[in-house]
Amino acid sequence: MSVLNEVRQESPSQLQQLTQLVSAYIEVTKPKILVMLVFTSLCAAIVAEKGIPTISTMFFMLLSASLSAGGSAAINMWYDRDIDRIMERTAKRPIPTGMIEPQSVLRFGIILGILSIVIAFAFVNPLTAFLNAAGYLYYAVAYTMWLKRRTPLNIVIGGGAGAFPILIGWASVTGSLNVTALLMFMVVFLWTPPHSWALALYKNDEYTKAGIPMMPVVKGARSTKFQSLLYMLLLFACSVTLFVSGHFNYIYLTFAVLFNSALLYCTWKMWKESDDQFIWAKRTFVCSLFYILGMFSAMVAGIL
Repeated sequence: MSVLNEVRQESPSQLQQLTQLVSAYIEVTKPKILVMLVFTSLCAAIVAEKGIPTISTMFFMLLSASLSAGGSAAINMWYDRDIDRIMERTAKRPIPTGMIEPQSVLRFGIILGILSIVIAFAFVNPLTAFLNAAGYLYYAVAYTMWLKRRTPLNIVIGGGAGAFPILIGWASVTGSLNVTALLMFMVVFLWTPPHSWALALYKNDEYTKAGIPMMPVVKGARSTKFQSLLYMLLLFACSVTLFVSGHFNYIYLTFAVLFNSALLYCTWKMWKESDDQFIWAKRTFVCSLFYILGMFSAMVAGIL
């Protein structure tokens, strides 16, 4: 009996195996990033509506946006499986650890992408369906397969992929786009380089080992920090311009100045820091996460 009990303890049950498999499939959608993308999409819809959109619009918009972002993330993990095995930060992802076969992840990503377009077209509007498709292809093909391994501008150009959910949220309510939607898009677009380069600075050895031409790998820490400052200044200007566009009140402006000042300070301290020290690079990365949550919350507060 004791031997039988030991076998039962060592062998995971079918339920445990199923739970682990489901967890692995969730992981290939990059759920932490997905939550942030969905959050910005929801905020954009609320700003466009100048209130809370209908339940059905919100549900199908968020569902389609989630499927698009999750599907493209799965394609990213399938394509990057070779370098994920090399980098410590990504070595425990489902494909490198053997939890899921690469072809299964590829099929999963394609299915999610198709579903996102079909759902948006059937239950939201054609423009939202088009933007879901464009955002999916931007991240899965343009960034992952073309830019990431070819140019240090991978993050700069690829930053638009993370901003597409904003356009999706806006279009789901209005069926169109305007200057305010594009400026909100630009907030995420301009935020991406200082956010991603802060991470790349203190993970530089991993990117070098994997052969990914991130800006610190190609141009060095000093140039990367200076460029981060420039993008941060552009981001500050874009955030203020968003207020000037007339869509937001002074609540937004107050918090926009506060959040931009905080991130600018961190980026400046990162620039001043010695290139072999990464305390402020890490702080800038963390601050940038709070920045994007704070800014989009401020946009919502600024129209209610």
